[in-house]
Amino acid sequence: MKQSRQRKGGRKAIKYILPALIAVALIGSVLAATGGRANTGNNTAQSLTFSNLVASGSAVKGNPAAKVTLIEFGDFQCDFCHRYANATYPQIDQQYVGTGLINVVFKHFAWYGQDSVNAAEASLCANEQGKFWQYHDVLYQNQKAINSGWASKDNLKGFASQVQGLDTSKFNSCFDSGKYSSQVNADISLAKSLGFQGTPQFIVEHSDGTKQTLIPGAYPASTFQQVIDKALSS
Repeated sequence: MKQSRQRKGGRKAIKYILPALIAVALIGSVLAATGGRANTGNNTAQSLTFSNLVASGSAVKGNPAAKVTLIEFGDFQCDFCHRYANATYPQIDQQYVGTGLINVVFKHFAWYGQDSVNAAEASLCANEQGKFWQYHDVLYQNQKAINSGWASKDNLKGFASQVQGLDTSKFNSCFDSGKYSSQVNADISLAKSLGFQGTPQFIVEHSDGTKQTLIPGAYPASTFQQVIDKALSS
């Protein structure tokens, strides 16, 4: 059941086989490749430039001048997102983000229900204080079964106290106000417009929004390395 859920998000994408035999797809107009590249005239694709992602308030990490951007569409209740965060991302962070070669962006495809939406909004309240990635880690450390109540509003506030340096009073006020509801909804709409039907989904691109490649799932670090290295060398 889990494996079928992971694969679900690849619908509408034209797939290619990498040396590691992992399918990836180029994103363009309605996720169709044009001449081996994304259709950069597509408004949705252009919204994914690093500058636009920063301007929209997305959580970002890494060198803002890096040539390549890795975008994750995730859900804090998603078990495959948890797997990526714990098993794969640390290697990407050490090899590429920490060395300034790429930057990373997190977009919210909170598709498991209201607790997922609440967790997304809470994480953006942490982002407001420059603590998104620390809160991100705490959420995955505390993840339990989907919609089991672990991401209730009270628990999400409690998790904030585990983030060193986070002002919980400001966090709670932000969260209670629903300040980031529209931003989370916009992220969800963006994910749907790209044809995504599950999480996680990843886009590796040049930071100007060109040469976009989809990695449709929580594949091993070696797959990300192949795609990122190709983007860096092109």
